[in-house]
Amino acid sequence: MSTIYRIAEDHPNVSELSPKPYTVLIADDHPIVREGLVTLINRTSDMQVVAVASNGREALEKYIEQSPDIALLELRLPLMDGVETVMSICARTPTARLIVFTICQGEEDIYRALRAGAYGYLFKSSSLNELLECIRTVAQGKRWIPPAVAARLGKRVADRGLTVRETEVLRAVTSGKSNKEIGAALVISEATVKVHMTHILEKLNVAGRTEAINVAMRRGLVHLDPVEAA
Repeated sequence: MSTIYRIAEDHPNVSELSPKPYTVLIADDHPIVREGLVTLINRTSDMQVVAVASNGREALEKYIEQSPDIALLELRLPLMDGVETVMSICARTPTARLIVFTICQGEEDIYRALRAGAYGYLFKSSSLNELLECIRTVAQGKRWIPPAVAARLGKRVADRGLTVRETEVLRAVTSGKSNKEIGAALVISEATVKVHMTHILEKLNVAGRTEAINVAMRRGLVHLDPVEAA
């Protein structure tokens, strides 16, 4: 991205040009996180927050309205999750520079976000300097994949992935449904559910349902909804 310059408004008679700050959108469902990021980013002379959102749908609307240089998106957004938000923004603006800034460290989360079109993926445990460097790098059209993220992504690529149907069955198991209930919900036989479960256990290299749920949640294959987590 070429650097854009403007004449300092406070000194209209001065011909010296100054860089235009990168404009940033922040989408996070926690008010304290949003406010903290706004404060920290706006302290930086080459960045300016122009919009905030508390859910995925609002993030999409604000992005279309403001066309920021960069968007920081939490993966676990209400109404429309981070992956769907990334896909929706990229469908409208293929050149969008999006960064997933999240607590989610599962390899499936990382894989899906980057495949959806995110330019960068950063854990919230990262330092402020890392975040600012990430924003600047992505704003210049470069990818930002830290070593910790790359390691998890590599593991995901090497693992045998679940099919769409197996993922549906695993999500139903996570919500506490029995094989009979899963079959009724997915309109398949109970025997077919058992076959899918056998494949799921083999692919996750686990012995039972409880272990499968724990591994799946750690890897980001499934998540508990807020109602289920209560």
